[in-house]
Amino acid sequence: MVSYTHVDKPIRLGNIEVKNRTFRPAHGTGIGWGAMTEALITYHEERARGGVGLIISEIGSVHPSSQHTLNIYKPEIEDGMRAFADRMHVHGTKVFQQLWHAGAAFPTHDRSPPWSASDIPNVAIGIVPTPMTKGMIDEVIGAYAECARRMEQYGLDGVDIHGAHGYLPAQFFSPNSNKREDEYGGSFENRARFIMEMMQAIRGAVSKDFVVGIRVGTDLIENGLSIDDYLKLTHMLEGAGLIDYVNLSVGSYNRNDKMIGGMNEPAGYELPTSIPITHNVKVPTLVTGRFRTLEECDQVIRAGDADMVGLVRATIADPQLVAKSLAGQADRVRPCIACNQSCTANQMFGLPIECAVNAGAGHELERGEHLLQPAPVARKVVVIGGGPAGLEAARVAALRGHAVTLMEANSQLGGAMRAAAKAPTRHQLIDIVTWLEEEVYRLGVDVQLSTYVDADDVLAIRPDAVIVATGAMERMDGMQISHPGEPISGVDRKGVISSTDLFMMTPASLGRTAVVIDDVGHHEALGSAEFLINQGLEVTLVTPKRELSPHVWPTLMLDPFLQRMQGKPFRYMDRTRGIAIEEGRVVVGPAHLQATLQDSTVLEADTVVLVSSNRQIRDVFDGLRDRVADLHLVGDAGSPRYLQTAIREGFLAGATV
Repeated sequence: MVSYTHVDKPIRLGNIEVKNRTFRPAHGTGIGWGAMTEALITYHEERARGGVGLIISEIGSVHPSSQHTLNIYKPEIEDGMRAFADRMHVHGTKVFQQLWHAGAAFPTHDRSPPWSASDIPNVAIGIVPTPMTKGMIDEVIGAYAECARRMEQYGLDGVDIHGAHGYLPAQFFSPNSNKREDEYGGSFENRARFIMEMMQAIRGAVSKDFVVGIRVGTDLIENGLSIDDYLKLTHMLEGAGLIDYVNLSVGSYNRNDKMIGGMNEPAGYELPTSIPITHNVKVPTLVTGRFRTLEECDQVIRAGDADMVGLVRATIADPQLVAKSLAGQADRVRPCIACNQSCTANQMFGLPIECAVNAGAGHELERGEHLLQPAPVARKVVVIGGGPAGLEAARVAALRGHAVTLMEANSQLGGAMRAAAKAPTRHQLIDIVTWLEEEVYRLGVDVQLSTYVDADDVLAIRPDAVIVATGAMERMDGMQISHPGEPISGVDRKGVISSTDLFMMTPASLGRTAVVIDDVGHHEALGSAEFLINQGLEVTLVTPKRELSPHVWPTLMLDPFLQRMQGKPFRYMDRTRGIAIEEGRVVVGPAHLQATLQDSTVLEADTVVLVSSNRQIRDVFDGLRDRVADLHLVGDAGSPRYLQTAIREGFLAGATV
């Protein structure tokens, strides 16, 4: 049992006391889209019920010139905000609202030019903004103050001013985006003037008992905002008595991979840019950076590197993280694997937040472990397949009281996840498999490994319900989506392998050169290429997609991959299809339909890795159809997709059998 020395202790921020040292930093959810809805309140309430000390609600738009997911400048938001505060307080959780204006970083709702310090476009949208007049500046500063006043009136405990990530306050502060020649531009003091006046207005609009803090952090841009810039600013704010705490972050839309670091980043990856500030200010300090366990949080505080530690994705994955850990059940916490496939990627596409490992996240009103009910009658449930879909189905069915038997053809559980976790920087994928495996054994599921069954074998068991989660297999026939009638020839040659072959059964001799042909566009091809490079090969990645790995960039892990490839023997060719695999080479050509073989190129290749859409393994399901009344098909066995789909479908099957 873990013994905590710091993270479980209360702390004072301004004139309030927070019950422990954990907080949920502000993060986009896409749930309310402008309003504090019941769904959004319930999402936060599950984390408050789970023991988090402080919740900072997502960016709240203070002015109509910058609307987004929570438009707190609108008076009609009052009822929702009051309910939000009340519901968090029931669980002893303090609640702050983040105050935000995007400036040039987001488009306006009416498509008018965004407002900013100068006419410098932000990389996020590339629209030339309107340089703000003194009247516009005063109007926005007044809006910040008015929204802070309202948040106190509505019963919240404080506000968190977003002064980082390249939003409007940072646009005034940064010499890269502020080219003004008036009192708001030029010198450090002038560039800091907008933030200082804003914080003075906010502090003057609320009582001394209402907490006011600011989020800061270097933007990691050349000639941008350094750690020293933000330390000097923090000292100015602290010296003027304008802040009760400082909340550290890092990155900007030029480096958004650092704003929400993926599994390629270690726990605490933001500390090197946070510690120079946390060690040199007097007010309490808050940090974040892919922390996953309460022990990690305790270690940071114990080392004197911060006073509170943020847990966002970790509590998306398991809302009960804090409560379980404090109760001595840290091993029961569902791990965040930092895949960013449903939390971050959904936000990139304007979709409500979800979680690859927690089917209930973002859907707390309709599904989740907190809504599971014991089965009216315990039934005999058979699950075929021990990948993530099958494991989740077995876990949830057992939680509800069913007698569950899980049959897996292989000698280990985990399915395709075991191969995926072999890819460079992807090892933490196995954490969710390990957790699921431990849970099904803890719950008494009868796990039968190395057990291949057909439909008649299943029927002989006389089950009440069957969940088929037999997964998918590699498609090695050379079919490409761009040219379905022109499969790659030569796919049966020696040296042509799948990514599973590469990761799980790496051939003894790979040669000197390799070509990875990617018809999918996810991390599988990138992982294959990096694996091969680490084996000493020169690699060319070929894809008919319009860009390299289009399903990876929303997870914010494409740029880190390209950074790792700098100076390595790697190149890629997009809008390019495979034509033929021959001895020691691959013939490729343009993927657009008008291209001819005369446009082809020859690439050296001792090894060829085919990454293509897999094929369902559904023989057992087809054999049981119309022979079992309660029959479910889940995960890749239904259609090869992604982890979040497998977990969701496994959960729903286990919740309904």
